Amino acid sequence: MEKHPVILFDGVCNLCNASVNFVIDRDDDAIFRFGALQSDSGARMLAEHGLEPGRLESIVLIDDGAVYVASDAALRIARRLGGALKLLWPFRFVPRFLRDAVYNWIARNRYRWFGRQESCRLPTPDLTERFIGGTLRH
Repeated sequence: MEKHPVILFDGVCNLCNASVNFVIDRDDDAIFRFGALQSDSGARMLAEHGLEPGRLESIVLIDDGAVYVASDAALRIARRLGGALKLLWPFRFVPRFLRDAVYNWIARNRYRWFGRQESCRLPTPDLTERFIGGTLRH
């Protein structure tokens, strides 16, 4: 898992699941691995990097030992996907407090706007190796 960047996401959020599908569809080299923030594995990875499981309202990217959250994570993911998404990379020069304010506003409203599921997504058999394992925490 160390050689693959890991995206931890809210497994019950429809917007987050759609975002994971978006990444999977554009990750031609299958570099990213995925895990739910609510899973035991996700909670363990967060704790290992000094983040408190259960307190995050954000996507998390763990890449080469570094941890990125919110807009930093989203921009780094877009950059790694390439293509036209690389054009988002210059937004890193926008002050983080502004980027994260927009990100956090969407995060606070994501269930109301996009809905939620009763349980975390289960990967299809052909994507199983791209998802980190673990039982779900609720």
